[in-house]
Amino acid sequence: MWKEKQLRKQRQRGMTLIEILVVLVLLGIVMAIVAGNFIGQGEKAKADAARIEIQQISQSLDLFKLEIGRYPTQSEGLQALVTKPSGLNRWNGPYGKHTQVPKDPWQNEYKYVVPGKGGAPYEVISLGADGREGGEGADKDISSADL
Repeated sequence: MWKEKQLRKQRQRGMTLIEILVVLVLLGIVMAIVAGNFIGQGEKAKADAARIEIQQISQSLDLFKLEIGRYPTQSEGLQALVTKPSGLNRWNGPYGKHTQVPKDPWQNEYKYVVPGKGGAPYEVISLGADGREGGEGADKDISSADL
């Protein structure tokens, strides 16, 4: 009878502090890996969204050129796609689905450069997550010239 009680107590003993700490450390490692993957995917998704939006802006610029006969000037900028510049009688905008000039996924203004690099008539640029020229990874600039 006494041995039976002793065996029952040993089975109900529970987890030691070291076992609990090991489990917590393992959970922390797994959470860090999972969170790191999600954070990286979020920035990649924003870069993909910027590329898509730059393509849509480029299509709107092409439609503007079809109707007006030229692309917006540097001074007119992308605003010419949503607001009629003075002196343009054939303007039939807004061009595209926006009623105001869109911002990139990081809430920065898109840059519109005339002429664009490589002989292109224009270039639409997102400055990436940092909002400054240049950069690597999520901070890398995204340009219509590279699409």
